[in-house]
Parts: sequence; structure tokens; C-alpha cells
Amino acid sequence: MKKKLAAIVLSGIMAVSVLAGCGTDGNAGSSAAGTGNSSESQGGSTANGGSSDAAYTVGICQLVQHEALDAATQGFQDALTEKLGDQVSFDLQNASGDSPTCATIANQFVSNKVDLILANATAPLQAAAAATTEIPILGTSITDYATALQIDNWTGVTGTNISGTSDCAPLTEQADMLHELFPDAKTVGMLYCSAEPNSAYQVEIVKGALEGMGYTCKEYSFADSNDIASVTTSATAECDVIYIPTDNTAASATEVINNVCLPAGIPIIAGEEGICKGCGVATLSISYYDIGYQSGLMAYDILVNGADVSAMEIQFAPNVTKKFNADICSQLNISVPDGYVAIE
Repeated sequence: MKKKLAAIVLSGIMAVSVLAGCGTDGNAGSSAAGTGNSSESQGGSTANGGSSDAAYTVGICQLVQHEALDAATQGFQDALTEKLGDQVSFDLQNASGDSPTCATIANQFVSNKVDLILANATAPLQAAAAATTEIPILGTSITDYATALQIDNWTGVTGTNISGTSDCAPLTEQADMLHELFPDAKTVGMLYCSAEPNSAYQVEIVKGALEGMGYTCKEYSFADSNDIASVTTSATAECDVIYIPTDNTAASATEVINNVCLPAGIPIIAGEEGICKGCGVATLSISYYDIGYQSGLMAYDILVNGADVSAMEIQFAPNVTKKFNADICSQLNISVPDGYVAIE
């Protein structure tokens, strides 16, 4: 049985709050698939090891470039740069959605003897965990650490060289949102990437909650982006509403999904704002910048204060917001109740 993470309130007040999926500086940059090319870093230093006078070098592996992950990376860099200035440099690598490239990047970080690794998304976290048990690893944009790391008897800490922040908005509340907006729907399609274990975890929880409300739920999984259009077409033919969890592959293909669902008149409830902005009608949103920023504060505590990463509890976004896509809602003639905020 999958483990539900304990809800742990993020410590401290974030210095800057940027809502998930809103425009970022896109600091992760883009790279050709399979190359893991780096981009410029913060704090006046450059990637590929940073400036020679920096006291700390942090390797960042981001799975793919899209708004949510970009925001988390930016928040992490901002937090550490505010704390350390030119004392920290970043080796920022983008795996362009390729899991083997994540492994290559993580092994290079180990060879370069970086002081800490930030793994942005599940595949980079798994790659970093396989590459080292010595270098501290912080994750961000991870839905469920117990699932990602195959940890039994979850207690909220990994007990290893890994900790970080979760991007999991309350899953049962996502089910409640779907019921609030579509109480008369009968069948809900659960659309997700089968290669992302955290997506399957979210689907399991939301599906259970929806079935408890009387909905019929059908799963539609795709192996990679090549299957998305055909799988989505099947879902729209058989379902009244579609639910998409926080899923990196779906997030990078929202235009494809929208081109199928919108003409078919099928609304989508999304697990995060970036997906909702591209193809959804509503989401329970967290700030990816905030969870990245909190990971940066955790990194400072490890690097400067000598905090034990193995004893650091996984932390969560302090706030969630009901958001809606005004354009798609208008095209589908969906009226949103009070209490929802339009995605900008």
C-alpha cells in the first residue's frame, strides 16, 4: 500500500511568494536531449563547477524545462544566494526529460565532488540516490518520497542522505474540487504517465476518494509523450471529466492534451497550476517557487550549520489556492463558484 505523507507545515515565512506555474525567469534553460547542458547560475558565478573562490558548489539536476520546475529551481537558487551571495555557485543541468541523462548528470556531480545536490523532480532524485550515499541530496517537486525511494514504514524522514520538499497538494481536496465543479458527472478518466511512480500514487488516492463519492474512475496511462494524443482521445470518448495529477510528462504536453479535450468538450481537473494553465479548468495550486525556496533554506542549514539531512523532515507548501483557467472555463460554459482565483 502506498504511504500517505504526514502533513508537515513548512518552517518559516518565505521571503518571496510566486504562485505555481506563473512566469519565471526560466533559469533552468533548455538543452538538447541527452546532453545535460548547463546554464548560467546565480550569485555571480557560472555553471560547470562555479567560480573557483566559491565556498560551496551545488549541483542542480532538473528533469525538464516547464514553468513549475523552473520556479522551484529559481526559488532554491534565490534562497541560497540571499544567504550566501558569491560564496555559493551552481552547476545547473537540465536532463530534457531523459532519465538516463539524469543518471549521467548525478554521476558527474559526484565526480566533481559538489557539496550538495538538488534533485528537481522524481527521476533526478532517484538518479542522485543511486549515485551517492555521502553527498547531501535535497529534492523538490517530489510528490511522495516513500514511493519515489521505495521506503517502507514511512515516518516523514528518509534516514539517509536525502530530504527535501514535496509538491503534493492535498489529494482528497482535489477530489472534493472535482465533485464541487462536476457533481453530475458519472465517469472520471485518470490520465497520467505510467513511467512516473508519483503520478500513480496520486491517482490511487484521488481515485479512491472519487469512488467513495460514487464516481466511476477509469485509468488511462501513457508510457511517454508519443502516446499522449491517442490515450487522451480514448479518455475523452469514454469519460465526462478527466483528472491529471502532478505529472511532468503531461506538463510538457498540455497543448497536445488541450487540442484533444477542448474540442471534445471534456473538462480537466489538474494536479498543479502549470497543467491547468495549459489544458485544465481548475486546480488546487501550490507555489513551486516557495517549495524550491524552502529547499534552499534547508540547503543553507546543511551546508553552513551542519544540519543532519537524514533527520530533516520532508516539508510541504504552507498554502493551497483554488484556481481556474478563465479562458477554458468560458469556452466550455463552466461557471466557477466563489473562492476561486483566475490563473494569470
